[in-house]
Amino acid sequence: MGTIFREILQNTVLVCGAAGWAVAQVIKMIIYAVVHREIRWERMVGDGGMPSGHSATVSAMAAAAAVLYGFQSFEFAITCMIAIIVMHDATGVRRETGKQGKVLNEMVEFFQTEGLAAFQKSDKMYEFWDAGLKELVGHSPLQVAVGCVIGIATACLIVL
Repeated sequence: MGTIFREILQNTVLVCGAAGWAVAQVIKMIIYAVVHREIRWERMVGDGGMPSGHSATVSAMAAAAAVLYGFQSFEFAITCMIAIIVMHDATGVRRETGKQGKVLNEMVEFFQTEGLAAFQKSDKMYEFWDAGLKELVGHSPLQVAVGCVIGIATACLIVL
C-alpha cells in the first residue's frame, strides 16, 4: 500500500492538478469572505464562484503534461481536450443548471409564501425543497479564465 501512495505522490501531473484545485478553492473562500464578510468553510469544496476550481485543476494538469512530455505527446493531448471540455461545460450546461435552480427556488418560495398546499414543507413529495436546489454550480467565462490562469501558474511553479 505504501508503494501505491508513494507512486501517486510522484505523479507530477496528478499533484499539479490537486494543487491547482487547492489553490483555487482557497482563493475562492477568501474572495467569498471579503465580499460577504463571513467565512463559509463549505466554499473550500463548493462548486461555482470565483475562480473556477475545475478549470484550475484541468489547466494545471494540461500545463504539467505540456512541460513534462511536450505539446506533441498523447498525455498533453488527453489533458488538453479534457480541459477544454470541462471549461466549456462549466460555462454552459453547469451555469444554466445554476440559473434554473435559482428560478425554481424562487418559484417554490413564492408558492409556499402564497400558501399553495402542493408546495407546503409538510408535504412529503416536496421535502427536498427544504434545502433548495444548488444555485452555484457553474461559472462565468471570467471565473473559468481566472481558474485556468491559476492552474497554469500553479503547474509552472511545481514543474519548473
